[in-house]
Amino acid sequence: MKLTISRESLLIPLQSIAGVVERKQTMPVLSNVLLVAEDNHLTLTGTNMEVELVARVSPVHVDQPGEITVPARKLSDICRALGDEAPIELALEGDRLHLRCGASHFTLSTLPAQHFPNVEDEEASIRLDVPQKELGRMLDATAFAMAQQDVRYYLNGLLLEVAPDYLRTVATDGHRLAMAHFDMSTGVDDVRQVIVPRKGVLELTRLLDDVENPATLVIGDNHLRVTVGSYTFTSKLIEGKFPDYNRVIPRGGDKVVLADRSTLKNTLQRAGILSHENIRGVRLHLSSGKLEVFANNPDQEQAEDALAVDYQGDELQIGFNVGYLVDVMNALDDDQVRITLSNPNSSALIESDAETRSLYVVMPMRL
Repeated sequence: MKLTISRESLLIPLQSIAGVVERKQTMPVLSNVLLVAEDNHLTLTGTNMEVELVARVSPVHVDQPGEITVPARKLSDICRALGDEAPIELALEGDRLHLRCGASHFTLSTLPAQHFPNVEDEEASIRLDVPQKELGRMLDATAFAMAQQDVRYYLNGLLLEVAPDYLRTVATDGHRLAMAHFDMSTGVDDVRQVIVPRKGVLELTRLLDDVENPATLVIGDNHLRVTVGSYTFTSKLIEGKFPDYNRVIPRGGDKVVLADRSTLKNTLQRAGILSHENIRGVRLHLSSGKLEVFANNPDQEQAEDALAVDYQGDELQIGFNVGYLVDVMNALDDDQVRITLSNPNSSALIESDAETRSLYVVMPMRL
């Protein structure tokens, strides 16, 4: 294998693929990136057996076609450290890959391409094109609520629900729930749900740009495949049944609060500084036109803060994990936020006061 490529053409896909490759691997080849040179293009592949990312780079001057795997992070770090002036030459000599750029020369260890695992192809049951901008918005709006290393493995991921007239993402860790929605004609006859693992969601989010260009989603029985420009992303799906999220969404709350999102976020963050560092609890006291926030900790320290809100109902005191509330304020991007409550033991329903395409449920705390 021998080829010449510009530094930028190699570095950009390498940095994306290095994010998929885990630092500590049980199989040495999983720390490597697969390079396949043919005709006038180079294909780079990285995987951790759960998520795979393939990038195609062209045009590339290929003198000798071939394939090999090399350490992904080392190759990425070398390319990042090189200057932009000279092109990069990659040449496989024996079992070593030689990288030359101007006066710089690096020799990298390799492993045979045959050792590199392939994600098996499977028949697609659903195929649809979604604007990158909308898919990215939905993932950003919900991914933060995914569980981490929960024994209920189906919570360590994100629900992707495809219905005839909408696409929806839902995430929950058992204490809070996030849901985002996009109205579109999907071409399916019935509702289909799949669970994408946490690692896959985070890597997919990095690939999407704030543009109307489509991302092509292909859903099979065991995998989700997404094509974005010259990248093809594949993730295994989590087996299991996601909880019925509709049962968690509180209905019929009679206490509706309208608040400035940025002001509420800042107030919560200030009070949260003196909350208990483990449970992060704050107490909200709601009265006509006013929301007060209280926090304390085992060191007998206290915080009190308040802001003006649009509220005319009965007084209410309720406790929450301040981190969960701040996460929701960060996920919403509108000026006004609507909070619907009913009593101290019921969850809060939080929505944008604008065109509601996402909603959040946060369970209360006893303080």
